[in-house]
Amino acid sequence: MNRGTGQVTSRIWMAGVFFFLYLPILTLIVLSFNGSPMVTSWGGFSLRWYEALADDSEIIAGFKLSLQIAFLTACSSVILGTFAAMSLHRFKRFPGRTLFAGMVNSPLVMPEVIIGLSLLLMLVSVQRLFGFPERGFGTIWLGHTLLGMAYATVVILSRLQEMSASLEEAAQDLGCRPFQVFLLVTLPLISQAIGSAWLLTFTLSLDDVVLSAFLSGPGSTTMPITIFSRARLGLSPSVNTVATLTVLVVSVGVLLASVLMARAERRRAQEMQAAYRNG
Repeated sequence: MNRGTGQVTSRIWMAGVFFFLYLPILTLIVLSFNGSPMVTSWGGFSLRWYEALADDSEIIAGFKLSLQIAFLTACSSVILGTFAAMSLHRFKRFPGRTLFAGMVNSPLVMPEVIIGLSLLLMLVSVQRLFGFPERGFGTIWLGHTLLGMAYATVVILSRLQEMSASLEEAAQDLGCRPFQVFLLVTLPLISQAIGSAWLLTFTLSLDDVVLSAFLSGPGSTTMPITIFSRARLGLSPSVNTVATLTVLVVSVGVLLASVLMARAERRRAQEMQAAYRNG
């Protein structure tokens, strides 16, 4: 097989993969404009389900709650994940390091059902002893942060392992204190990994069903739980409408973040080239 044939084959294969991955999403978006209440039949182009969505207080409240929890989860997961990744990267040996690394990575391989059940039993026990916390916004945030921190740690740790230690050593030789080295050297170098971890944990929290089902309480029903409960009663065009808006919000957020990170990376590369020339 020559090079040209190999490129054509790889492109066809890649197109097939994207077609397989995104065809269901495209189908869902198209059906959200279906005028018929039956999703199995096309009733013409219509915006009736988007108009009906404006009066659906349950979906709107669940969507707002999901966005709030996802935003806080992404922020807390990135902060804790950065601390965990820095600890594992900087300190190769300390008492309990193996246990700490195992506890950080265990949510990645443990079924969410087990995590949710464990958290529920723990929270019930704590509530019986101290009278709090009530299941709701805070408990869902706690569960999502536990899962998101593991993903954030892996993403940030991989970037730290690729980063050259000579840059930090040079900053220390020039008189920077450890906090200044982290703030002025390490943090800018891992900013893209932090941004990627933030987007990843935000998405994971936004569409989580299992943990939210275990940790939610009265008045704290997230959007995925609402969609799941409605889908069990039968397919509804309103569900397609909510899913389409969710895809739109996530896609716009990812595109904006990608553009901002690309600009920051280009600016950083230009500054480094200018510093080398001036040096």
